[in-house]
This record gives sequence, C-alpha cells and structure tokens, in this order.
Amino acid sequence: MCLALPVRVVELLDACTAIVDLDGIRKQISLALVDGIQVGDYVILHVGHALAKLDPDEAERTLALFAALPAVQSS
Repeated sequence: MCLALPVRVVELLDACTAIVDLDGIRKQISLALVDGIQVGDYVILHVGHALAKLDPDEAERTLALFAALPAVQSS
C-alpha cells in the first residue's frame, strides 16, 4: 500500500527543493512536480516528491485524523 501525507514546507532550498516538517520530523523533498510553493504551504508528499499543494484547512484536518489513529487502535 502506498501512502501520501500532508506536510508543511518550512524552508525553500532552491526552485525544486524544500525542507518539510511532519510532527517535528524534517526531510528534504523535491518540488519538481508542483509550481508556486511557498514557505508555510502544505503539500502532499509521496516517496520524496511533492505531488500537489493542499488547502491548509484540509491538511490540518487530515493530520488530526492521523494523530487520532493510535488512540483508536489502543481502545
């Protein structure tokens, strides 16, 4: 199964590379498949590549659902 996650861009290294953050974990990713990404934007990340820019509200709702999963699994 493949999973793409919403992540927040925290630093632009150049036109095609950024640093993103997911719950304190930072990773360098490729922006080659998307245009117009700025610091603070959310993108969908899959295998090191941003696939699309996300609406911030949608990204935060999705991240909240992922955060709630361990609580659901342990009950």
